[in-house]
Amino acid sequence: MLCLEARAKINWTLDITGRREDGYHLMDMLMQSVSLHDTLWLEEDELLSLHSAGGNVVSEAGSRRESAAPVPFDEKNLVIKAARALQKYTGKAYGAKITLQKGIPSGAGMGGGSADAAAALVGLNSLWQLGLTLDELKKIGLTLGADVPFMLTGGLARVSGIGEIIRPIDNPPEIWLTLWQPCDGLSTGEIFFGFDSTPPGKVLHPRNSQAEQALCQRDLSRLCAAMENVLQPVSVEKRPEIARSIQQLKANPGCHGAMMTGSGSVVYGVFDTQADAVAALDTLRAEKGFTAVTHSAAQGILQV
Repeated sequence: MLCLEARAKINWTLDITGRREDGYHLMDMLMQSVSLHDTLWLEEDELLSLHSAGGNVVSEAGSRRESAAPVPFDEKNLVIKAARALQKYTGKAYGAKITLQKGIPSGAGMGGGSADAAAALVGLNSLWQLGLTLDELKKIGLTLGADVPFMLTGGLARVSGIGEIIRPIDNPPEIWLTLWQPCDGLSTGEIFFGFDSTPPGKVLHPRNSQAEQALCQRDLSRLCAAMENVLQPVSVEKRPEIARSIQQLKANPGCHGAMMTGSGSVVYGVFDTQADAVAALDTLRAEKGFTAVTHSAAQGILQV
């Protein structure tokens, strides 16, 4: 049996630079794995199946909250879609029993489904002894979702194109984060559609190069000054709780800044120390929604 941790991601920055003729948005982002994760167990079986390990979402600081949206455990799940894509690519109709325990909230902008798909690709490539390269897995992963290639790479990276151009950044520092999902999840497609209706002059673009430099130097104040997420205003319009939660996180001692990740609805506060992040978490005990303390990670998929 194989056991894999499928780690979530955050966007330190998220910019949209244009659209391709086929409608896909062109991105420029700083993305990083975090230690919050789902867990997959894979074992040989005649048939392909996906099972739930059950349990609540669990934060590393001990906070337990239900995910904001149910997760399907059928052919709609990206784990099964990843397995089917591998079968199609290789022409091998192998089976496997896959058990999934969710730790990443749904509809969060943290890439939970994409992380699961990436871990399934890595795990089944090993379990089925397919011998596919990372580049081949990325090619398959891109057909499943724009975040899957990054999830396969993990760590810290500058990501562009539609998600397929990945420039890893070595030796990222560890940074502590307090996560909060104060409202229901958001539809990624709906948020991108809303962005397309935003006048260009009203879009606040991140300063990616400055953010990358500050991040590598662990200059958290300069990092937060350069961070922006162009989708955040669209998501805030649909979920005003996001703006309130960002301001509430920023008010905590030791918080250098706060921002929404992906298309939402999770926001994160950036803290000097684990103690500061946990103290901020303690202030959210009476608030609704998923909360957690986590930290940035140098690896996306970890075999345990």
